[in-house]
Amino acid sequence: MEGLKIVVIGAGSSYTPELMEGIIKRQHEFPVREIWLVDIEDGREKMAIIAGLTRRMLEKNGLDITVHETLDRQKALAGANFVCSQFRAGCLEARISDERISLKYNMIGQETNGLGGFANACRTIPIALEIAAEMEKLCPDAWLLNFTNPSSMVTEAILKHSSVKTVGLCNVPVIMQKGIAGMFGVEDINEFIMQVAGLNHFIFARHVWFKGKDIIPDIISNIEQGNDPLIPKNIPPFKWPAGMLKNMRMLPCPYHRYYYMSDDMYRQELSEAKGEGTRGEVVKQLEKELFDIYRNPELAEKPKALEGRGGQFYSDAACELMSAIYNDKRIIMHVNTRNNGAISGLPDNCAVEVSSMITSSGPIPLNVEPFPDDIMCQIQLMKTFEQLTIEAAVTGDRHTAWRGLVINPLIKSGASLEKALDEVIVHNRALMPAFHTSN
Repeated sequence: MEGLKIVVIGAGSSYTPELMEGIIKRQHEFPVREIWLVDIEDGREKMAIIAGLTRRMLEKNGLDITVHETLDRQKALAGANFVCSQFRAGCLEARISDERISLKYNMIGQETNGLGGFANACRTIPIALEIAAEMEKLCPDAWLLNFTNPSSMVTEAILKHSSVKTVGLCNVPVIMQKGIAGMFGVEDINEFIMQVAGLNHFIFARHVWFKGKDIIPDIISNIEQGNDPLIPKNIPPFKWPAGMLKNMRMLPCPYHRYYYMSDDMYRQELSEAKGEGTRGEVVKQLEKELFDIYRNPELAEKPKALEGRGGQFYSDAACELMSAIYNDKRIIMHVNTRNNGAISGLPDNCAVEVSSMITSSGPIPLNVEPFPDDIMCQIQLMKTFEQLTIEAAVTGDRHTAWRGLVINPLIKSGASLEKALDEVIVHNRALMPAFHTSN
């Protein structure tokens, strides 16, 4: 049969309508035959709501695409061309637990950083590897697009422990690029060439070329004057330390605030947790409001309210990535892929987030100039944390987990770490089984 089979794992996500909008926008270059929506029992109701909205969106745009919804992942994967992974292991309740445990032990609580990022990875990686093993049997030629957080660690685990063709994707570079375009009043972000490099949620924009000129100094000047449109919705507005960007001569992504301004961020999170709630609790309420909107039988498009979520634009970027692979577009996108020498000082086989040319054979990462020594040390430290976390997630070894956590700059060491790690492992008994069988 002509046309592509797309599988969405974690289809009950509130972001799925944006993914469908992206498929609709690209109908003339990306011929989809069927879409399989997959979730677990706990996500059945949300998936059904998403399926209804998807069918209305497709019908409104005159597209004859069959939409299936199932709890049977293997049935969905058979013969797939592209698999989009956007599940959240443990759902939002696990994220909220991570945030609350972290704050309890005087640490930043966040889903991809510090203790929360570790816990999220240890829940997620075993499931991601199960999906990869199923793909090896049922759709060995398919591409796996991983949006599941923490993207860098999940992508690296799949690259190292399977033969599946996989690419990780994050919306932060897209938000940065769109923010820069808005700063200069340019509608088409492709008029800029932005080169980023680093790790997921730990990237730097090394260059931004516009009409033959590197405009990084102009961007920094604008930001230092209080105009910073590069921040995602899930990170409150803030100011970098005076003169830091000018001295650095590159743009750290907004998530660097957790590392460069840790005490400020911790106090802010603690205050928010005592007020409207942790970010996970806020997102849970946003999700409820969004699904109330999605239930409307008259709704047949992505609602504007979705922009309130921090992950806006990632689904559209995912569709562009699928189309770029399918059509061998050879455009530049910012993805998580094997380093292969793109960033000197990191292992060739580790996952990095770097500007890459997207081809039918996958991403070809673009080499970047060496980082300054201090930045390179930070990146190497975080990569070591990621690699130890991946090993711990696969083996369930508590000592490996401790080794990774103790070097993370967002982690308190000593008795606090021992108690926090114990609490995370106990609380995630059902979701981190390796830790309860190997030790």
